[in-house]
Amino acid sequence: MTRPRQTTGDTPSSGVLEIVVPVPLHRRFDYLPPAGVAADEFAPGVRVRVPFGRGTRLGLVVTARAHSALPRSKLRRVTERLDDAPVIDASLLELLTWAADYYRQPPGEMVWQALPAAMRQGAPAATETTAFRATPQGLGTEPGQLSRRAPRQGEMLARLHAGPVAPSGLDEPGRRALRTLVARELAEPCVLQPDPGPTEWPAPAAGPPLAAAQAAAVDAILADGRRFGVHLLFGVTGSGKTEVYLQLIGHEVRAGRQSMLLVPEIGLTPQLVGRLRERFGDLLAVMHSQLSDGERVAAWRAAREGRAAVIVGTRSALFTPLARPGLIVLDEEHDASYRQQDGVRYSARDLAVMRARSLNLPLVLGSATPSLESLRHALDGRYTLQRLPERAGERRPPTLRLVDIDHHARQQGLSTPLLTAMQRHLDADGQVLLFLNRRGFAPALWCESCGHIVECRRCDARMTLHHAEDRLRCHHCGSEATPPPTCPECTSAMVPVGQGTERIEDVLGRLFPDVACARIDRDSVRRRGALEASLAAVHAGTTRILVGTQMLAKGHDFPGVTLVGILDADQGLFSSDFRASERLAQTIIQVAGRAGRGDRPGEVLIQTRFPDHPLLQQLVTDGFEGFARELLREREATGWPPYARLALVRAEAPSRAAPGRLLTALRRAGEEDATRLGVTLLGPAPAAMERRAGRYRQQLLLLADTHGPLQRLLARLLPVLETAPEARRARWSIDVDPADLM
Repeated sequence: MTRPRQTTGDTPSSGVLEIVVPVPLHRRFDYLPPAGVAADEFAPGVRVRVPFGRGTRLGLVVTARAHSALPRSKLRRVTERLDDAPVIDASLLELLTWAADYYRQPPGEMVWQALPAAMRQGAPAATETTAFRATPQGLGTEPGQLSRRAPRQGEMLARLHAGPVAPSGLDEPGRRALRTLVARELAEPCVLQPDPGPTEWPAPAAGPPLAAAQAAAVDAILADGRRFGVHLLFGVTGSGKTEVYLQLIGHEVRAGRQSMLLVPEIGLTPQLVGRLRERFGDLLAVMHSQLSDGERVAAWRAAREGRAAVIVGTRSALFTPLARPGLIVLDEEHDASYRQQDGVRYSARDLAVMRARSLNLPLVLGSATPSLESLRHALDGRYTLQRLPERAGERRPPTLRLVDIDHHARQQGLSTPLLTAMQRHLDADGQVLLFLNRRGFAPALWCESCGHIVECRRCDARMTLHHAEDRLRCHHCGSEATPPPTCPECTSAMVPVGQGTERIEDVLGRLFPDVACARIDRDSVRRRGALEASLAAVHAGTTRILVGTQMLAKGHDFPGVTLVGILDADQGLFSSDFRASERLAQTIIQVAGRAGRGDRPGEVLIQTRFPDHPLLQQLVTDGFEGFARELLREREATGWPPYARLALVRAEAPSRAAPGRLLTALRRAGEEDATRLGVTLLGPAPAAMERRAGRYRQQLLLLADTHGPLQRLLARLLPVLETAPEARRARWSIDVDPADLM
């Protein structure tokens, strides 16, 4: 901890510090600096300890000002400064405060979540190494005086005369000699400050030769120079987008600059980290939520101090400080996981654009199924479109075929055409991937006699049966129960209805008893290392059938998979969410893209009850781009994003009436301004799942043609939400550019 430098006197000219504190309040707080210290001695971005309420909290300095709107007598003083230098640099601090304003989030919480957990608790920002140095008495002692009787101590004292010594590099006799010197007061502990990162890193390993389209994309992005620009890398699955990223990152490493590579989920990092380590060795820093606090802060420091050349991680890694920034890459840019849905709400993809702009860096957004927002920007010329239209090498795209499951016999959701194809591919030494985005054994437990279905007591949802654990579990609130032995209404037997990944795994074990099968979903990979082990078995060929959820839909490269079966393509065809069809198409194309990535052609069977549905027909016939262009035309005609801007105000409470009263009062307060600004108010209305985790939810939708009017209306409504009497009985949140309306 570092105490502020003291000066004499304390006058009004010492100024005021504007500080953000991690509390759910939409404001910053003014504090006086410690007595005798000028406010301008506190750089923006340093952490401080401040009195708050009846206790103390850590906060972060945003700026120093000459005066406060509050009387000086009302202001409290900072009690401690934790950092000599900012832990969040000026550019990143500006981005975070802008994001708090744009997304209407509490500024303290927005800024604070950008730091690793250990940093939020006061851990030192810099990497500190405990070492030992000679004391004044030790410096006055000749090593030769010790060498005659204790040669090890004499050697160690000679080393200490030359400079501090870290015990980590010593053998056990050396450590014993060091401990003896400390006991004799000839040595003492000290802290070594980190060395600045190298200005040059080892050259990365060479990658494979690029195909013509890959080389053209790399050349075009590099030709754009070291300035801000967004490049949308639109490449079909298997086209080699990752190799384009690695080539661009390698260029930055050779130039002594850092690169940041973001992926949507932890499930993508094991395989990607392996490739990055092969190419860049120990120059890698990994950031994601399943690391320990110590691992996360170590990676954060390595990036901040310039020792890491490549930072790879999930959405929160976007806020990692960079000593020498050069490039930002966002893989699978369409993925909803880049959207923070709970707590502090923001879009990592959209903030990546803003961070690249603030640092004047190129940004690469990659996807085989780009979001309609990014695709529209590319078609309008705001982003530069780079295409990879073909798979790498001689590999052909998989063939897609729709299977009408109402016209074929099925065994627990597996149609006869799919089972026949599975046997054919397994006999040909291929691997099979089955996709079903429902985990558990069965999504419902049903009484055949009276029709009773076991529902969650806290949500408007059915309980999912997890057979192996003999538990019913709500996938929305986490509630659990023991399956009833008989129907609680009529005492008849209860029957599991529908299929989840656990049930599919069970039936596959009976249908293909001699074939190794693995399930990958959130339940099966809870243990640390379980995901890596499962993926390794697939790559080794030990696992022949792979069944899983969304975790398998993105980014994975399984060269041995020749058949993909999509077991239920109908989820999303008739949803009330306007983005449902876009997401369904993205999922189908992403899952289908896992087939045929090796030397053998791939086949994809899509099971559906609606094979004539226009969405499925167009997707199979025209591919994702044809589908996306048609969907863009529909969105423009109907006035929905990306041709409009949305914000959602949500309210929830234990009673059904309270959320509606709050949002009704909010609508009344904002109707006049909304009419004047051209903003449409829709609702309030119950959420698609009105009751969740014991709380009733309603929402008010704000729809505008452009961003400006929407933000001006939100600025007027926020004080209403904070002060309305109805807000005391309902919890509320604002979601700007919501990922879904559910």
